[in-house]
Parts: sequence; structure tokens; C-alpha cells
Amino acid sequence: MAIISTAGLARTFRTGNGPVEAVRGIDLTVREGEILGFLGPNGAGKTTTLRMLTTLLRPTGGAATVAGHDLVGDPAGVRRAVGYVAQSGGVDPQVPVREELVTQGRLYRLTRDQAVRRAAELAEDLGLTGLLDRRTSTLSGGQRRRLDIALGLTHRPKVLFLDEPTTGLDPASRADLWDLVRRLRDEHGTTVFLTTHYLDEADALADRLVVVDGGVVVAEGTPGALKLRHGGSIDATLQETFLAITGRGPAPAGSAPVSV
Repeated sequence: MAIISTAGLARTFRTGNGPVEAVRGIDLTVREGEILGFLGPNGAGKTTTLRMLTTLLRPTGGAATVAGHDLVGDPAGVRRAVGYVAQSGGVDPQVPVREELVTQGRLYRLTRDQAVRRAAELAEDLGLTGLLDRRTSTLSGGQRRRLDIALGLTHRPKVLFLDEPTTGLDPASRADLWDLVRRLRDEHGTTVFLTTHYLDEADALADRLVVVDGGVVVAEGTPGALKLRHGGSIDATLQETFLAITGRGPAPAGSAPVSV
């Protein structure tokens, strides 16, 4: 069952030098309970697409539904159904972890008691229990990222958008975060929409990949299918495959130039 569906989703920006077509027509389907890796080179339209799907930016063309809610007609319904973890967190460095979690719950209209209980649940689930009374400024990079994700999960969203979630983390913290993403899908049925420039991360985590370039989808499929079709072998690296798909490197003889 599709939980995200787009048809011709587009965004044009007006500038002093004329219109800029950041996204030129994204056709995309994400299945419920799927971890989707959304990949593309810089300037491909990834962040603009993500901002549209989370209602932070209004489309200028096309249509989309997220968790059964029309992106333009029911943005409040979309916001209730999704969590969004941006590249850089927005926590107050002087505020304790517990207060950040409780405040987030109150913003989602939980009562004080409900927000306190939800904060404790999230802390237990994400390994933050021993950190609840510490100021967020004292947390390590991996701990802060787990807090960012906890804040995004406060209202139990059906879809969690993660924008470059492991940038700047050490290998151990990255591995911990990968385990967390898998648990969200396996234990809670959460659909995860992941953007990343770490192709090993996409290869390890994603059930399916969508590659965008020039504001349109240029390839999609499982990591294995993309490697076979565009990398020339199941043993090809995802980096080699990505370079072949986007034209940023030589494509193997006989590989197809477009989608799987």
C-alpha cells in the first residue's frame, strides 16, 4: 500500500535572473513500512522535494498525497502524519533533554502528564534515559542525533523523514543510528524516507532507492537491481552505480541510461 504518492510534483523559484526549475516533475511511490533511500548529486532537487513533502514549501505544480492527506489541500493532516529530522537540529543548548522532549509533546497538544510519559518512552527506546537531566549542549554528536529523532517521533508519525541523519558522526554512532532506523521499521512499522550522501549507508539501509537528477527521477529499484542494470554486476559498488546513473562517471558497456 502506498503511503506517499506524487505525480508531476514540481517547484519553480522566481529569481532576479528568471525562473529556476528546482524540481521539474517527480513521480514517486513509497510503500508503507518501507525504508526509501532518496539519492542525487548536489542541486538535483532532493532537499526541495523533501521540503515539499513535509509542507515546508508549497509545490508550484503536480500533486501528492502523504499518509492519505493531500499535500496542498490538507497540509495540517500531512504534518500530523509525518516527522521531520533536518540536517541540523534545533534544540536549545541550555535546556535539559527531558525539557526538550516534554516541550515537543506539549506542542503536539499532549497534556503535561502525557508529554512526560511520552518523553520517558522515547528516552527508553532511544537510549536517552541516563541523559534526561543533562543539557543538550553536553551531548555527543550521536546522542544529539538520537534526541533529534526522538523529537521527530513524539507524535508517533506514520512517516519519518531523515535528511542526512549521520553527517559528522563517527563510525560507531553511525552504526547505532542504522540499527535505530531498522528498529523503527521492524518494530513500529514506520515508513522512513532517507536522504544521504553516504552511498554505503543507502546500500545498507534502504529497501529501495530513488535517484533524482536535474529535478526528475532518473532511476529507481532495489540496490541489487540498480547495480545489475547500471553497474553491470551485483558486485558493483553503489558508488560506481550512482556515477553511471547520473552521468558523473563512465557507464559500463551495455548499461541502460534510465530507470529500472
